Amino acid sequence: MVNEVRPKEDQSLGELFGDLTRDLAALVRQEVALARTEIGDKASHIGRHVGLLAAGGAIAYAGLLAILAAVIITLAEELRMDWWAAALLVGVVVAAFGGFMVWKGLDALRHEDMVPRQTLESLREVTK
Repeated sequence: MVNEVRPKEDQSLGELFGDLTRDLAALVRQEVALARTEIGDKASHIGRHVGLLAAGGAIAYAGLLAILAAVIITLAEELRMDWWAAALLVGVVVAAFGGFMVWKGLDALRHEDMVPRQTLESLREVTK
């Protein structure tokens, strides 16, 4: 039997519901694909931020160690501080600064929007 296309006026209620079900299933699949794409884009965006944060931290770490050693040596020799006191002072200052940087990074990540706004808006339009 050849599948005929009949005008909507000539279709039975069962055929209309069948069309509606197929169209609704296709729409849901499209919306799920859109949501998956949108969330993937947002995750990629956040991943770049985290990657830059990690790479920058690793590179700066080596330079920071050399600078800190120089500061400790300078405090110990120029100010006649004990080596342990110079190292403790530098360590406290560096730890405070590091804590501030971690706090800023976490705050920036908290402000990233992971809600699939385009998908939600599209679903709102479909359900009107």
